[in-house]
Amino acid sequence: MRDAASIDWKPGLRAALAIAVPAGLLSSGISPLSALGIFWMAGGAAAAVTIYRRSQRPAWITLGAGARIGLVTGLIGGWIAFGASGVWLFVQRVILHQAGQVDSLYQAFLDAFEQKAHESIASMAAADAAQLQTTLAQIQASLTSPEGHAAVWAFSLAFNCAFLVLFAVAGGALGARMIARRRQPEV
Repeated sequence: MRDAASIDWKPGLRAALAIAVPAGLLSSGISPLSALGIFWMAGGAAAAVTIYRRSQRPAWITLGAGARIGLVTGLIGGWIAFGASGVWLFVQRVILHQAGQVDSLYQAFLDAFEQKAHESIASMAAADAAQLQTTLAQIQASLTSPEGHAAVWAFSLAFNCAFLVLFAVAGGALGARMIARRRQPEV
């Protein structure tokens, strides 16, 4: 019988890959259901743990082993979501000529940022407000440049990817925990 804390990575990777690809695509900007990405990843990692356990037939696996399978599922799925979302942004902007739609989302982000900054400046002393106003102008110049625009999109995609990985780790651990609760002694 296999140690519950160890993972045979060949079937583990197969299980993670089988679930990570659809979960990553569902979590990407291509999918209209991408807002549920954290649930796709958490549920997908729990499913990958279940598939792995069924293929290996250990009586149970530890939370750590489930979390590791979830981590691999999240890394694969997160990078698929990152890549698919990046490709989709490129296709929208360059091939479909929908740059205005992409830019309007970015402009809404900039407007909200500017409004919050001006609210903060209004409640400051004059000397501090002048210094912050100068800093704000520099930040806005950076954010409105093409490089700043691309950096914000890349950062937001990477941040999304990190959240997907975290939820996949939690989903893998939860999947292992659910298996342990249902565990029946093998005769």
